[in-house]
Amino acid sequence: MIINASDMILGRLASYVAKKALLGEKVDVVNCEKAVLTGNRKSVLADYKRRNERGSRPTKGPFMPKMPDRFVRRCIRGMLPYKQEKGIKAFKRVMCYIEIPDEFKDKQIETIDDFNVSKVPSLKYVYIGEICKLMKGRK
Repeated sequence: MIINASDMILGRLASYVAKKALLGEKVDVVNCEKAVLTGNRKSVLADYKRRNERGSRPTKGPFMPKMPDRFVRRCIRGMLPYKQEKGIKAFKRVMCYIEIPDEFKDKQIETIDDFNVSKVPSLKYVYIGEICKLMKGRK
């Protein structure tokens, strides 16, 4: 299963992907930088900036993923029992990509309309790519 994350709400997408992975399905998520977090833009960016700057030494943490694909994969991991054997196996079945790789160009990519940001009553949201750019990620 290949899922397009463009304009999808990250939490809803992550829970859906985690459920599919626990059921034994291999899930690939593309366009991770275009997934969204809902909320006031200023407060969301300030929260992630504060989280990124926390800690006294770089070797002690906290460790935040700064690439959009790893950011989304980490959110999916939060929906899995990743310390148990079934969660570890399910997490290995999930892969995230920044754009659409060449191997998926000719395959059918699903979009789930229920998770689209246009369904949210207030249109306040931030793209994952912007959050990662703020935290000095590559994309």
